[in-house]
Amino acid sequence: MITPEYCQMMAAYNAWQNNGLRDLVQSTSQDVLTRDRGAFFGSIFGTLNHLLWADTVWIARLDKSSGTDVALSESTAFSPTPAVWAAERFRMDGRIAQWADKLHTVDLVGPLSWHSAALGQTVTKPMSQCVVHMFNHQTHHRGQIHAMLTAAGENPIATDLPFMPET
Repeated sequence: MITPEYCQMMAAYNAWQNNGLRDLVQSTSQDVLTRDRGAFFGSIFGTLNHLLWADTVWIARLDKSSGTDVALSESTAFSPTPAVWAAERFRMDGRIAQWADKLHTVDLVGPLSWHSAALGQTVTKPMSQCVVHMFNHQTHHRGQIHAMLTAAGENPIATDLPFMPET
C-alpha cells in the first residue's frame, strides 16, 4: 500500500510545514496563540501541542522507542511555551525523518499492536494504515492551525505538497 519513499516524502513535507509554523509561532503574540478559537483543541497553541503529542505517541509505536505518559486529555498543554514547543517540534521532526530514512518495504507490512489508553485495550491495525494515519493526522491539524492563523491576520506558508522545496 505504501513505500519507504512515501514515508520519506511525507516526513520531509511534515518538517517543511512545521519549520514554517515554528518561524511564525516565534513572532506571534501569546494572546493570538492561546485565544480559544472554537477549534477541537481550542487555540492555535493547544492544537500545535496536541499535534506534537500525537506525533510523539505515534512515532514511539512505529519505531519502538520511548513515547510519553501524558494523556490525550492533557495533550493541549504538552509543552509549556512556544519556545519549548519549537525545540521539541524540531527534535520530533528529526526523529520522524530518521525513522522514515531507515525504512524498508517489509517494515510497512503486517500488524501493529499497542495499548490504547483512550480505549483501555490493546488495538491491532495494519502497519501501513497506522503510518498513513500519522501523516494524515499531521496534515489535518496543520490545516486547522493554518486556518486559525490566517483568521488571526497571520500569513502561514503555502501548504501545497507540490510547492515543497526540493530536499
